[in-house]
Amino acid sequence: MVAMMMASMTLSAKNDKLQYVATWTTAIQKVEPHNLAPAPYLSGNSLRQIVEVSFGGKEVALKLSNEFNTEETEILGVELAEAESQGAKSGIIGKSTPLTFKGQRGVTMKPGEVIVSDLVPFKMKPRMNVAITIHFGKASQTDVTGHPGSRTSSYIAKGDTKDFSGAVETAHWYYINSLLVAVPKGKFASIAAIGNSITDGRGTTTNGQNRWTDILSKRLLKNKKTKNLSVLNLGLGGNCVLRGGLGPTANSRYERDVLKQEGVKYAIVFEGVNDLGGSRDGEATAKQLIESFQKMIRLAHEKGIKIYGGTIMPFKGNNYYNESREKGRQMVNEWIRTSGEYDGVVDFDAAMRDPEQPDRLNPAFLFENDWLHPNASGYQAMGDAIDLGLFTK
Repeated sequence: MVAMMMASMTLSAKNDKLQYVATWTTAIQKVEPHNLAPAPYLSGNSLRQIVEVSFGGKEVALKLSNEFNTEETEILGVELAEAESQGAKSGIIGKSTPLTFKGQRGVTMKPGEVIVSDLVPFKMKPRMNVAITIHFGKASQTDVTGHPGSRTSSYIAKGDTKDFSGAVETAHWYYINSLLVAVPKGKFASIAAIGNSITDGRGTTTNGQNRWTDILSKRLLKNKKTKNLSVLNLGLGGNCVLRGGLGPTANSRYERDVLKQEGVKYAIVFEGVNDLGGSRDGEATAKQLIESFQKMIRLAHEKGIKIYGGTIMPFKGNNYYNESREKGRQMVNEWIRTSGEYDGVVDFDAAMRDPEQPDRLNPAFLFENDWLHPNASGYQAMGDAIDLGLFTK
């Protein structure tokens, strides 16, 4: 795929004391048919999407992606504004700030292209809910790049408009990839968390912004030593490390989502349950997962990134479970905890398992009794269980 990062190069050329760091991002994929935009669709219409950032800033840029499209996507204009809510309403507070692309209001993304807007002044506070409004020209209805599991409402209004009073609501993100902040070099950084639906937030509250990554971000911002760190949620529902699953595998997207992500200083790898849940031989799959994690560690260290392993949570009671897969989970977790290859451990398993039956989740944290995904209280416990000291090293 083609990737055009002209704005990043321009920023570096103009001021070598600044750098881009992502304060918000999402993992992208080709959107499945059942997750496509509803009528009146995107082509010729306006889309308002709401994201909650980590730290704030005074100058920002927006990254958009057409990576999984085989057709051009025409954008007539884009604006940023403070959102009225965390997603439950489409309204904005105050005036919107128009973005430009090489000085122009509109831009056409070629198939496979990633673009970054020009840098614009925008007063963004920590944990601000930012409304990103995109006005589309010609856009495919069936060939779309996006993030299905937004856990946040987006709004489609007819025509090139700023009036969203009668907009159609949909719980997906389309084309938005990252919000970047221009910050002094070495003063700010990001934590990239790559994972599956448990990182993506299945079981959280829609428009609640209460994934474990959100909980971690709020804790970091309250700590003087870590207040300049963003948490980037790179979870994809149904994602696998090795093969199959939904979206690009963690192996195939690791370079894009972690290694080349703007400003990454730390990474958390919390993957593997979907690989084990679909495996015929849990121990053989565990060995393959460990090999993949070892490669991720090596590549991260080559980039100067500290990388932490998240232990795989129990899933007895779910149809994923059998004795072979449980042995595989224990093998992976033992390696994460004792091998010393990761720079540290985020022990989600210990935080979330049932004290009485450690091969299953704590019943207090169950979402829809599927024995795999946590509820909102579970995500709170996950975010609270992470040692902030990992991010002061």
